[in-house]
Amino acid sequence: MGQKVVIIGGVAGGASCAARLRRLDEDAEIVMLERGPYISYANCGLPYHVGEVIKDRDELLLYSPELMHERFGIDVRVNNEVIALDPAAKTVTIKRVQTGETYSETYDKLVISTGSNPLVPPMTGIDHPNVMTLWTVPDTDRVIETLKRTQAKSAVVIGGGFIGLEMAENLHALGLKVSIVEMQNQVMAPLDYEMSQMLHYNLKQNGVDLYLGVGSSSFEDKDGSVQVNLTAGEPLVADLVILSIGVRPNSALAKAAGLELNARGGIVVNGRMQTSDPDIYAVGDVIEVEDFIDKSRTMIPLAGPANKQGRIAADNIAGGNTRYKGSQGSAVAKVFDLTAAGTGHNEKALQRRGMVKDKDYKTLIITQNSHAGYYPGAAPLTIKLTFSPDGKKIFGAQIVGYDMVDKRIDTLAVAIRHGAGIQDLTELDLAYAPPYSSAKDPVNMAGFTAENMLNGYLRLSEWDALEKQPELAVLDVREPEEVAEYSIPGAINIPLGSLRERLGELDKAKAYVVMCALGVRAYNAAKILQANDFADVQVYPSGAYFYEMTH
Repeated sequence: MGQKVVIIGGVAGGASCAARLRRLDEDAEIVMLERGPYISYANCGLPYHVGEVIKDRDELLLYSPELMHERFGIDVRVNNEVIALDPAAKTVTIKRVQTGETYSETYDKLVISTGSNPLVPPMTGIDHPNVMTLWTVPDTDRVIETLKRTQAKSAVVIGGGFIGLEMAENLHALGLKVSIVEMQNQVMAPLDYEMSQMLHYNLKQNGVDLYLGVGSSSFEDKDGSVQVNLTAGEPLVADLVILSIGVRPNSALAKAAGLELNARGGIVVNGRMQTSDPDIYAVGDVIEVEDFIDKSRTMIPLAGPANKQGRIAADNIAGGNTRYKGSQGSAVAKVFDLTAAGTGHNEKALQRRGMVKDKDYKTLIITQNSHAGYYPGAAPLTIKLTFSPDGKKIFGAQIVGYDMVDKRIDTLAVAIRHGAGIQDLTELDLAYAPPYSSAKDPVNMAGFTAENMLNGYLRLSEWDALEKQPELAVLDVREPEEVAEYSIPGAINIPLGSLRERLGELDKAKAYVVMCALGVRAYNAAKILQANDFADVQVYPSGAYFYEMTH
């Protein structure tokens, strides 16, 4: 028998570490300890099981303890909670959850994959039986049981992050009236405010009530339902309340053992996933990671990084020298009709770093069709890029759209990972056929637009320029029938095809922002104005489509 490796916790990081380690070391004694009843399950699929999209509960269970033992020879012990670890003696103390008895195990190497726990603030009434979180399979069982027991007709979701929005959609699909309460002024924090406005628009279109900029202050029983008291405005009453306000690392074991933690309770690790004790590794939500974009230290609790970290820890325990090179927070979520995705740093993150727009970074917003417009089913997707003023570094990307958002965010995530700049986006050789893309892919178009900005050919206005600069004259170059469907307040309408002949109707002394449906005609119109000595011309990003979504 080779070295003995004890892994605390399963799911993404622990289970991937165990399986990888066995493939690399047939002789290792591997013990996996999990305080709950499941060692490997698809926690990202839990909201979809509640919403009956994933109908069979067993589909969520990736590996049973028996299968893990049969395939990998791993000693899996569920309902066994590690309650203490002693780095000096290299032992862990374990409690059998069902009996309460304790015992100890020695280890040569230890892996901490204890994950994170949902935040449950100490608020009055939070112990109401119909107020719950969704984080584990048993949580899911409780939510489903409560829906059936109460014959729920309404729900309040506290928090507008990934899980909150997915739960809102799935509860809505079951026929419940759903409200979202979010302390910030927007849902989906990885997006900048104007991009999240597209989600707000769509959520309201789907009948979801949004309460933004307010929080929940307490809960009360209301004839078996829950009254949610808010920090502002009238209380809400619902049959079910889902708390989804964030997570904290489950690092109490590591803290008690004297391992180094950061200020937020994340376990500090090096690139090899080693803690301050070189024989103890840590992976997943419980650790602090390097931010790939600016090399700072941060917390990014996502399944993809956790799986990679588990694999790297196993490599190094088996005698390798593999290093984790940072997280860039690539993420995607389905929100009713839309898909929202992001990677790297958004504009808010850059500003938190003290960076100033135009001096330290630039942004662009464009809207393109998901594939060739003449092929049926083309739908708009809106891309926002943040990049350096010299165009040599892309800081981040966000996309909101109806189709094929994931492949574009993944393309941009790869570009960022490998140090691509704006010119590289213009040169990407991407696959094209009418059902899948356009000859100029939206990612290429983001590069072309940024290149035009860097070369001085194009000035994009801010998304809220009409509010910030009331002196701006708005020139709408859409056709009259388009304007009849949706008009911009105070805009001058001259269709692009008539612009050259009607330039005399415009005042060259004024500053103009030009708008069309998505932005292409507006750019052509701006070039006509500039060629005719109009000195101050901007193009509204993504046109009337984006203006309507954000206003």
